[in-house]
Amino acid sequence: MPDQLDFDRGKRPRTVLQGWYGHPFHPVLITVPIGAWVASLVFDVLAIFAEDPSGFLLGAQVLIAIGVVGAVLAAVVGVLDYSVIPARSKAKRMGLLHGVLNSVALVVFAIGWFVRSNAGHDEVSVAAVVISLVGIALVGVSGFLGGELAYHFGIRVAAEKDQAEGVAQR
Repeated sequence: MPDQLDFDRGKRPRTVLQGWYGHPFHPVLITVPIGAWVASLVFDVLAIFAEDPSGFLLGAQVLIAIGVVGAVLAAVVGVLDYSVIPARSKAKRMGLLHGVLNSVALVVFAIGWFVRSNAGHDEVSVAAVVISLVGIALVGVSGFLGGELAYHFGIRVAAEKDQAEGVAQR
């Protein structure tokens, strides 16, 4: 069984780029790609019903690009968080799967951006929408795993004794 030092190591940052103890940056940064990619899908739906879909389709493409850039930044910090998870642990394996799924989603959305740029903005590209749906599904599964890492295993979350201080009745 791992000792207390192993548990604490998964909660402490290696560098200021990760945020400080109990306040990781990765969960903040992931909101950018998730929000941008979900919004791009909303723009696709709006484009279906719009008389002139070009503005929505261009907007969706820009949102996908913003999401790709945001995902790269979130991935850099995520790798730093992953590096503090104790080796040969369930959390380490889950973190690896989380990272792989996010990397695949990033590639899927990048491909979607190129499909959109080649399709133009005159009509909704069914292929582009399907690609976005696949990407959103990957991010959903990966996000569940990320939630497990933070909320179930407490990776990069304050130690239980520090959390107890916040809920102690006085």
